[in-house]
Amino acid sequence: MNYLHPLTIGGVTLKNNLILAPMAGVTDLPFRLLCSEQGAGMSGMEMVSAKAILYGNKNTEGLLAIHPQEGPVSLQLFGSDPKIVSEMAARIEERPFAVLDFNMGCPVPKIVNNGEGSALMREPKLAGKIIAATVKAIGKPVTVKIRKGFDEAHVNAVEIAKIAEDAGAAAVAVHGRTREQFYSGKADWEIIARVKEAVSIPVIGNGDVTDGESARRMLAETGCDGVMVGRGARGNPWLFAEIAAFLEDGRRLPAPSLAEKKEMMLRHAALQLAEKGEYTGVREMRKHLSWYTAGMPNSAKLRGQVNLAERFEQIERLVESL
Repeated sequence: MNYLHPLTIGGVTLKNNLILAPMAGVTDLPFRLLCSEQGAGMSGMEMVSAKAILYGNKNTEGLLAIHPQEGPVSLQLFGSDPKIVSEMAARIEERPFAVLDFNMGCPVPKIVNNGEGSALMREPKLAGKIIAATVKAIGKPVTVKIRKGFDEAHVNAVEIAKIAEDAGAAAVAVHGRTREQFYSGKADWEIIARVKEAVSIPVIGNGDVTDGESARRMLAETGCDGVMVGRGARGNPWLFAEIAAFLEDGRRLPAPSLAEKKEMMLRHAALQLAEKGEYTGVREMRKHLSWYTAGMPNSAKLRGQVNLAERFEQIERLVESL
């Protein structure tokens, strides 16, 4: 059975149902471009604060950058004020993103303590107001990223998904962990299945998809319409090609060779520098190189050297020495 198929979200049809999850500090323009080239049907941008757009925060402009050659992207906003979120969505609507995603999943304390991100799992009525106001304010599809619940005592993903659908959301992505779990423990796929049964809009499953087999298992077990891949893609943009081949006809692609890995690392670094300049680009690449080289011989030593790199030439030498 072919589990790979186009996915329609509102008026947007993606080439396939594989989506790169939005990850703060990870899914910037260079990384999204690489994942798109490897077959991601859509890529999630790093989350952007609606208030930061309102107040003209200078760092926000970089987060909003979109490459003309990357595939469709979803721009993710977070906030807790229906008026601010919807008005800022309207302010940026002319930018070339395909879908606007509203964040109700971020577990980071400073976001949650501000009543934003996954804190909204505890405020279903407010969440509904924000989603409805945003849907009304823009013509592009609005999607919502949620969690299983805030904690095990308050598992309400089904309730929130129904509220999102009633408010006009075009799709909902469900991370099968509570906010309390952050990213630990096992993702609960049963909650994804329950959400899929409860709503008629597309449901995208998220949590513990790390290869073709786990992607197919999630689609088969939950009935979800698409798969969102997060931490498994760090240092591994090839994951999308691997999953796509397996979902299509059970093919297992060979792992990238050392030469291919080195080429990807250097291309990623060059894109970072072109986008952010040498100072920031090199520092941003440090974590990516740690992910690319995890499990390689002498990788711990290499990571120590990478963390001292300040120029592109140093990164180039370290990669070539692998």
